[in-house]
Amino acid sequence: MIAKQRIGIVGAGMMGHGIAKNLVEKGFPLAVRGHRNRAPIDDLVGRGATEVKTNADLARASDIVILCVTGAPQVEEVMFGPEGVAGAARPGTIVVDTSTSEPATTAKMREALAKQDVRFVDAPLARTPVEAEQGRLNTMVGADDATFAELKPVFAAYCENIVHAGPPGHGIVLKLINNFIAQAICTATAEALATAAKSGLSIRKLHEVISAGAVNSGLFQMIVGRMLEDGDLAGLKFTIVNATKDLRYYTHFTESMMIPSVMGEAVHQSLVTANALGFGDKYVPSLVEAQEKLAGVTIVPRK
Repeated sequence: MIAKQRIGIVGAGMMGHGIAKNLVEKGFPLAVRGHRNRAPIDDLVGRGATEVKTNADLARASDIVILCVTGAPQVEEVMFGPEGVAGAARPGTIVVDTSTSEPATTAKMREALAKQDVRFVDAPLARTPVEAEQGRLNTMVGADDATFAELKPVFAAYCENIVHAGPPGHGIVLKLINNFIAQAICTATAEALATAAKSGLSIRKLHEVISAGAVNSGLFQMIVGRMLEDGDLAGLKFTIVNATKDLRYYTHFTESMMIPSVMGEAVHQSLVTANALGFGDKYVPSLVEAQEKLAGVTIVPRK
């Protein structure tokens, strides 16, 4: 039974801690790799997880290895770096990459590991650390039908919505397109707020009209609704530097297919600009602060 298979997780951080917590609480034997941030590791060990020292140790202790790291360079390091997963994984092991990586990296990992009879599945995530802790993430899975069916009970431990995007590789493609649309909404919203502020238009009236029509969205409310309510720019807990990385991967992918990406490049450069202005480590709603600097206006209500 899949519930008896041992699971290891690399990256028990903001998203990974919630994934790991839900897995161990739902009866999966779990190994976690220790790192300098002790709080999430100590919490998971206290819940019944086993701590290991290296990625190779984790692979030896696991039937399914879940990666929850930042992006393509980190995936490659975990898999093929010193004491990496690939060197210790046994035939039959499944590696599930929940990171937002690059399609080319995903394909390279999948092809290299197939020679060892190790399956590499792309299953990136949507939603935030809040839903991760609640076991209510969304995942987009690129896998053959049999592997998807085998892994579905594992995904169900930490996900509310499980979408079989298609064959291997389609999960990460779906995630990049999803994130492009999301960041297009966020960057357009920040620019619209600057335009309203510069022209003297009431931002509350803008919010009222958008909220009542088809343009409204959860992302718009996370940015504008929260900002107007209490000046909060942390309603969407995803950093601008990570959003920039995702859009870079998206534009790389479109370029590889010779698909014009005029909007994608515009969104990417809006995010690059916010990073250059010093907002990279802040959450995406701080695109509004970047627009304040660019336009020389006040948008965010301040006490």
